[in-house]
Amino acid sequence: MDVQAMQVKVSPQFAVKKDFLHIADFSAEELQDLLNLAIDLKKEYFNGGNAPLLKGKALAMVFQKPSLRTRVSFEMAMQHLGGHAMYLSPAEIGLGQRESVADVARVLAGYAQGIMARVFAHEHILELAEWSSVPVVNGLSDYNHPCQALSDALTIQERFGKAKGLNVAFVGDGNNVALSLMHVCAKLGWNFTIANPVGYEISAKAVEIAKGIACETGASLAFYNDPHEAVKNADVIYTDAWASMGQEAEAAKRDEIFAPYQVNAQLVDEARKDVIVMHCLPAHRNHELTDDVADGLHSVIFPQAHNRLHAQKAILARLLGGL
Repeated sequence: MDVQAMQVKVSPQFAVKKDFLHIADFSAEELQDLLNLAIDLKKEYFNGGNAPLLKGKALAMVFQKPSLRTRVSFEMAMQHLGGHAMYLSPAEIGLGQRESVADVARVLAGYAQGIMARVFAHEHILELAEWSSVPVVNGLSDYNHPCQALSDALTIQERFGKAKGLNVAFVGDGNNVALSLMHVCAKLGWNFTIANPVGYEISAKAVEIAKGIACETGASLAFYNDPHEAVKNADVIYTDAWASMGQEAEAAKRDEIFAPYQVNAQLVDEARKDVIVMHCLPAHRNHELTDDVADGLHSVIFPQAHNRLHAQKAILARLLGGL
């Protein structure tokens, strides 16, 4: 397919942004432009392959946390678009320890046309972006997970279309995934509901940002401790691991606290008949999500994982390819 023939709308505001750090940084129109591009790139790929938009360009991938989906999806995205990705392990860099974040950013910017980083502390993402002269993509931090949220929105739109007013329910820890999902729902005019135990809420600052967005788009936000309340009329039920990477010492305690928040057949039956069940993976099966639900008719967890590839192609095409 001729790339010029795709006729994807490019937002003027998006064209001046050099990083992909937070969902809240972008307007609803910019996010929808990205989703439209992801849909076009996905179609193009399955119709014979993507045009080499990123030929001769390289992405440096900085990992403090290991990941199956983040590493493979970004590597394959660059390959599909004609570029190259370089994996840099924690031992190779020692971000902020062996070498300062500012120095790493300036060195990598001289070798590659973009940097993707998957880190523990969000401050490292912000510092990389501050010092890098090339685009920085947030592959995950302790604050948020914007690449995951964009691919989640792609998955939801593929199933339900672009109509506003969808009901998205998150059940579990108010973590980085929940935060970015809340922001993308608010941006796209979808109603967001979350149920979590007391003390495991999304950060108050992130909620205030979401409330400001929702006022503009007409989305609603609701916060519960009861998962059964949260899933009433849900079009989407989303869950995640109860203990994230770096919280292993809390796993036993969290298992006990979050046990009532398991997404099982009973909970799914309380939502709408055509509800879809989502999980960003890796899943701790029969903890936050039972096997029969993960592998059942409502589950889209594997198409959701595959959409990481296509959503991230759109991000890379815009930031590195100028599309």
